[in-house]
Amino acid sequence: MAIVKPFVCIRPVEALAAQVAALPYDVYNRKEAREAVKDHPLSFLNMDRPETQFPDDTDMYDPKVYEKAKELLKARLADHTYLTDEDQSYYLYQLTMDGRSQTGIVACCSIDDYVSGVIKKHENTREEKEQDRIRHVDVMNAQTGPIFLAYRQNEVLGQIMEQVMLERPLYDFVSEDGIGHRVWKVRKAEQNQKIEAVFAQVPATYIADGHHRAASAVKVGLKRRQENPDYTGAEPFNYFLSVLFPEDQLMIMPYNRVVKDLNGLSMEKFFTAVHERFDVAQIGSEPYAPVKKGTFGMYLEGVWYLLKVKDEYRSDDPVSGLDVSILQDHLLGPVLGIGDPRIDKRIDFIGGIRGLKELERRVSEDMTVAFSMYPTSIQELFEVADAGKLMPPKSTWFEPKLRSGLFIHKLTEE
Repeated sequence: MAIVKPFVCIRPVEALAAQVAALPYDVYNRKEAREAVKDHPLSFLNMDRPETQFPDDTDMYDPKVYEKAKELLKARLADHTYLTDEDQSYYLYQLTMDGRSQTGIVACCSIDDYVSGVIKKHENTREEKEQDRIRHVDVMNAQTGPIFLAYRQNEVLGQIMEQVMLERPLYDFVSEDGIGHRVWKVRKAEQNQKIEAVFAQVPATYIADGHHRAASAVKVGLKRRQENPDYTGAEPFNYFLSVLFPEDQLMIMPYNRVVKDLNGLSMEKFFTAVHERFDVAQIGSEPYAPVKKGTFGMYLEGVWYLLKVKDEYRSDDPVSGLDVSILQDHLLGPVLGIGDPRIDKRIDFIGGIRGLKELERRVSEDMTVAFSMYPTSIQELFEVADAGKLMPPKSTWFEPKLRSGLFIHKLTEE
């Protein structure tokens, strides 16, 4: 059962929350990060990507870079950009995009739940990508980027959240990208106790987004245990910062594909190969987004097509039955020669937030064929994780993205 705890939160003062809140560190490359912090001294990105505080030729993994993040946090606490709440509490974090809201519970989850599999994963992590965040969390002595978790909808938790949201929010602002952000503190002791008790009856939670951040946070916690062999399990380093959302509020957008060439095939031979496993219908020049599972849009030489996988190539397996697997196993691999999409330079992936016009643009510039996908559902994600299996790469695109810097969890009580 899930161990989900309230925590002592370091957070920005209300007047500065909008200036502090920043998109996750990994949505920027180095140049973009430097540009994003320019003229935004309070943006949390300054701490999340501390190499932005140094010349371009500085090794971004130099120890002084991580020390700079720690120094900046101390400075923001000293100048009262941040305050520290005195009590352990849960918080609610609501994001609103295009009129649609999702509200999660901000809390700390147990590293033991991650290790034991109560917190279920659907994606592999790469050690080199973990190392940067391990060092960042360890040196800062704090977790700053919450892990995006999902849980099966729970009526009691929903009722508590509705009650809390009747109160005045701590923060209520709209970020530059038009996303609304509202945060409430769960102030009543009985509500905090009830949230913890209800989660203690929840058999599993699921990482939706942030597998590398989660793995890094857990490894720092395990490292601290080695350094403190007399630990009791109650210390803050035994837990990591998370926002837990009920499944029915989450939106997964498609993760579309573009491919460089037709693998040496003529148009005629390409279509002959596709026809073996898919029914193909020409749509025309209007961009096409699939409206149901097992169907795909394809854009080639200025024309959109509808592909529908033939019944004999469908699967009940939680991984093989995913649309991203069907496209890979029956078209991208055997027809277009994309062996391992994680490393093949001939394929690129485009988040659904960028729209279908972006697929057309890429085909007109540097690619040959594009595929629009039907989004993976949260139920499919749960089924893969419950089966102990892994999603293919680039299966899900969650929007909106959680902001970093609104909630900070210190690893030691200092």
